[in-house]
Amino acid sequence: MYRVATVRRRLIGLTAAALAAGTFLPFGAAPAGAAPVPSPVDSLQQRAVPLGDLGGVVRMVGDARVVGLGEASHSGHEFFTLKRRAFQKLVATRGFTTFVLEASWSTGLRLDDYVVHGVGDPAQIMREEFQGQYVFWNTQECLDLIRWMRHYNLTHPDRPRLHFVGNDLGYPGPGAFDQVSAYVSAHRPDLAKRLDSLYTGLKPARGTQAGTWMNDQLGKDLSLRRAEADLATQALTLLRAAGQPKGSTGGAYDWAVQNATAVAQSFTGYAFPDEEFSERMRYRDQVMADNTTWWLAHTNGKILLASNNGHVAYFSDNPQEFPKPVGAFLHKKLGAKYVNIGLTFAQGSINALPDYTAQQPKIYTVPPTPAGHNEHTLDQVRYRDFALDLRTAPAAARDWLTIARPTRSYGLYWSTEDPQTALARSYDVLIHLHQVEAAHLR
Repeated sequence: MYRVATVRRRLIGLTAAALAAGTFLPFGAAPAGAAPVPSPVDSLQQRAVPLGDLGGVVRMVGDARVVGLGEASHSGHEFFTLKRRAFQKLVATRGFTTFVLEASWSTGLRLDDYVVHGVGDPAQIMREEFQGQYVFWNTQECLDLIRWMRHYNLTHPDRPRLHFVGNDLGYPGPGAFDQVSAYVSAHRPDLAKRLDSLYTGLKPARGTQAGTWMNDQLGKDLSLRRAEADLATQALTLLRAAGQPKGSTGGAYDWAVQNATAVAQSFTGYAFPDEEFSERMRYRDQVMADNTTWWLAHTNGKILLASNNGHVAYFSDNPQEFPKPVGAFLHKKLGAKYVNIGLTFAQGSINALPDYTAQQPKIYTVPPTPAGHNEHTLDQVRYRDFALDLRTAPAAARDWLTIARPTRSYGLYWSTEDPQTALARSYDVLIHLHQVEAAHLR
């Protein structure tokens, strides 16, 4: 779903031009006779909370029903282990039940079947599904989380079951097709033949490699991609027009519609021409928000949404290519029930693809951030790793946090560009880590 020229999923920032309109005294300076202005580090330290057992972060989350937890790199060990720790804490103290990952909806179906029912081998599922743009999820860290979720469900039969969900549209695996077909065969057999004719040629065969399918799909002629999107949309329209059978109970119909929706979302995402890349990305982010809120509306739990900083943020620093992030859509739908957390780091190593032709990531060293970067100042706070509620930060800290500065953000591909980010405009809460290491790819 990404084009060649796109090397980062960037964050939000104020433009330099917006800051050039006036003259500013540096932090720490003050007019003659005036009280000294606190330095940004001193001001940040007033409210910074060491991570510890994450109790402070949970308090910052409050009564949110969806918590978007970002990352400055798709493949940092500490980023994903922090997400696991946060989810475990939220499960234990706030009734969270669902871990939503920036992965395909159909992938989530397979992994959730293991988490809830013990069906399949999660390691094998991850090898088959986490390919292409999702290769960074095929790590030991992600596997450990999924196995913990299964263990929790087995050892806590009196508690609500945990679920694993994918909210993205990259690969429409056969599981979503199968669920729709099974529902129609059981409840509307008169539509089965028509549905089968629409889905024939769209449904990937068993054993299809997700990465290969996604590459092949982008390589198809645009007219064919649009024709396939039309067939998937017709199937969804057929199901919606049929409506829920009279006298039926339960959510079988709702689930069938959602799976048909996920199939249509995938093919629609690929039907945008390259010159409409920004609209494709807007559609993708809206889909991820829609699938997240659909799950929230049809279950009784709360959600930890694990995604890139640029997705969970409220604004985009590159509206020409990424017009509206997932976080903006979720905030519009959920208001204060959505809280987002940005993650930054000062140095270490990460996994990234060398370029768009590469299939496997490489490890890259990230040197300490230079002066002028947000992370350079954050790393001077007395705690090695800490959290900060940006909504309640002291005034001097707020002033500093609302200015755009270079901030590291790594997506699929390695790059030394650092987008301009105004942290307080992008996130409710910030977690800063001194150092991260590359995640353990499998």
